[in-house]
Amino acid sequence: MSVARVTEIKASSTKSFDDAISTGIKRANKTLKNVKGAWISSQEVSVDDGGITEYRVLMKVTFVLN
Repeated sequence: MSVARVTEIKASSTKSFDDAISTGIKRANKTLKNVKGAWISSQEVSVDDGGITEYRVLMKVTFVLN
């Protein structure tokens, strides 16, 4: 039997939501062991002068405890 834990991570990118997700997962893997999945709970953008300047995601990352 295994036990999993979920932690929230907010990540951002100036390129896209996909890049923000990749950035968050890469960062999570540096600190957490056995990352198994992520659920994107929200997306938002920063806007300046009518254009998008930053993409942000709030994700819940699941990892298995040993």
